[in-house]
Amino acid sequence: MFKKILIANRGEIAIRVMRACKELGVSTVAVYSEADSNALFAKYADEAYCIGPPPSSRSYLNIDSIIDVARKTGAEAIHPGYGFLSENAKFASACEKAGIIFIGPSSEVIEKMGSKITARSAMIEAGVPVVPGDGRAIEDDATAIEIGESIGYPLMVKASAGGGGIGMKVVYTPEELTRALSSIRNVAASTFGDSTVFIEKYLEEPRHIEIQILADSQGNCLYLGDRECSIQRRHQKLIEEAPSPIMTPELRRDMGEAAVKAAKKIGYVNAGTVEFLYSKGDYYFLEVNTRLQVEHGVTELVTGIDIVKQQLRVACGEKLPFTQDDIEIRGSAIECRINAEDPLNDFAPSPGKIRRYRSAGGPGVRVDSGVHMGYVIPPFYDSMISKLCVWGSDREEAIARMKRALYEYVVVGVKTNIPFHRTVLSIDAFAKGDLTTHFIDDHDVLSALEKVAVSDSERCATLSSALEDRNKKIAAISTAVGSYMNAAKRHDMKGSDE
Repeated sequence: MFKKILIANRGEIAIRVMRACKELGVSTVAVYSEADSNALFAKYADEAYCIGPPPSSRSYLNIDSIIDVARKTGAEAIHPGYGFLSENAKFASACEKAGIIFIGPSSEVIEKMGSKITARSAMIEAGVPVVPGDGRAIEDDATAIEIGESIGYPLMVKASAGGGGIGMKVVYTPEELTRALSSIRNVAASTFGDSTVFIEKYLEEPRHIEIQILADSQGNCLYLGDRECSIQRRHQKLIEEAPSPIMTPELRRDMGEAAVKAAKKIGYVNAGTVEFLYSKGDYYFLEVNTRLQVEHGVTELVTGIDIVKQQLRVACGEKLPFTQDDIEIRGSAIECRINAEDPLNDFAPSPGKIRRYRSAGGPGVRVDSGVHMGYVIPPFYDSMISKLCVWGSDREEAIARMKRALYEYVVVGVKTNIPFHRTVLSIDAFAKGDLTTHFIDDHDVLSALEKVAVSDSERCATLSSALEDRNKKIAAISTAVGSYMNAAKRHDMKGSDE
């Protein structure tokens, strides 16, 4: 096992990796921007180094600075977390050239899967189902219109280098197609540095289902079950669960084996996720996430496998300690991403100081967080406060437990999407497992949200007041105890003089 690793990330995921390291006896190095100098993750690590000013381009995306800290501290490996440089082939390559182990797949695999066109082609060769479409890069509008007519509308125009829901647009007519091509090219060029686009058939009413994989360097590759990630806004996930409500043992085996086939085709090693769209009884390859997923916690809860620890062990060259037959799905788990954002204002970020904070707890509740009361959420990065996960013996219990946990969660000082989550979980279609990637629009979630938001605001104000009264009482007791101890100390000193 490694003696020391560097975590090239921030917030809750940095702490998540550090916790695994602490249990394995591995020393940790944090890198932080000036905006994160007082962040919890920077204090939690064994060593911490500032790598630049707040903009991520000058800190968390600064490859040279991160490699320099790794060399200076003697870190044997770097864990990239998710986001930032986690799927950056240049960063993985820089680690390899510096003789530092990148805890993830090879730079070659990352680069190959970073292009959706290349990934699609590889999956076709591997015999994995792909969304109907055309895998060619679109060079001109005439070709695009010809492809559109052959596939049939609606279509999805995609940036080949896209990710995180960026660089995608649904079109229903040839006129919309030509406008979308120009728009997506511009977005792709400015965001990813690659203006290549392609076209697929748009699947209406799809579900987003993904398969977690683990692969070692000895050729073993396993799937750890499935996750449903259909509750999304602007193609970004908000609620995830394991297993999917529609999953059967047969479907899980088919999709799992397809994911393993995909991973072996590209020579994948370490933890990764193969994402699929599911529609009308069929599933289609979407993409490979060559990193640890935000929602990995729900898979850990239903399998009992610590995915981060396995990442470290695989990166050390160890063989996976279990086989496919050992993987068992127990119960149901749900994750809500708790973000500092205003769902009533188009989910606008809500940075600022957390004046009161009380996370949920109790049976079956897991909170992966990087904040605390008094913490200032900076405006420079993702607005995630925490990942709230629950486990239940079945889906019904998991939903009830999540509702209870959301009720307990108190964040005062910034707006959060907790009311949004409470609204979604109260909808009958969610309880029934009738989910699609259009769930928010189909069920007019935002209209029902306002009433819940007002109720939550009043409840948080009441609980905040109670917490403030409690803190005042604790402070008063502490002052009294301090006075008593000082008096006793003076008495003892007087007695010793006599």
